Amino acid sequence: MKFIALLRFTRFRVTLPGITGPLQSRSFQPDFVPRDPREKPKRYKYPAFYDPYGPRPPPSEKVIQLAEQIAALPPEERCQISHAIQQRARHPKMVPISVEGMDLGGPSAGSAKAEEKKPEKTAFDVKLEKFDAAAKIKVIKEVRAFTNLGLKEAKELVEKVPAVLKQGVTKEEANDIIEKIKTAGGVAVME
Repeated sequence: MKFIALLRFTRFRVTLPGITGPLQSRSFQPDFVPRDPREKPKRYKYPAFYDPYGPRPPPSEKVIQLAEQIAALPPEERCQISHAIQQRARHPKMVPISVEGMDLGGPSAGSAKAEEKKPEKTAFDVKLEKFDAAAKIKVIKEVRAFTNLGLKEAKELVEKVPAVLKQGVTKEEANDIIEKIKTAGGVAVME
């Protein structure tokens, strides 16, 4: 019996495949060095706290002075500091608003200047107000002619009257579009 136990012990000795595992092979890992099972695990020195942004530069001299001043305050005043900071964050410094060119209700020369400076409008929008039900197809054809829309899109645009047909056109082009819509049986206006 002692012989069988000795045979089993020598036969099932721990070898390299036993350490690396059944699915690993030495041919795939030529630089693999098996760990000694009697070796103690390595101890790593971890930092006291985790900072995901890495090391930071030391605070400036001004920040250090402020911290020392705050630390020297009594506890009642320290509580007031946090309240004051919160109020300052909610209500930033008020900036006076310039009232130049604004009409504040009274007759003044400032309002006359504002009216004179109003630039003349150069870009206009053409809006389809309404159309005759019998002339719907003609209006759709005219809308397709100057908007480059497909039949379905032009039909949907005409059906959701009042709708803006074209934006940012010159006065002459807008008048031309309005005339074409009028001859087709619709009413368009320039805005």
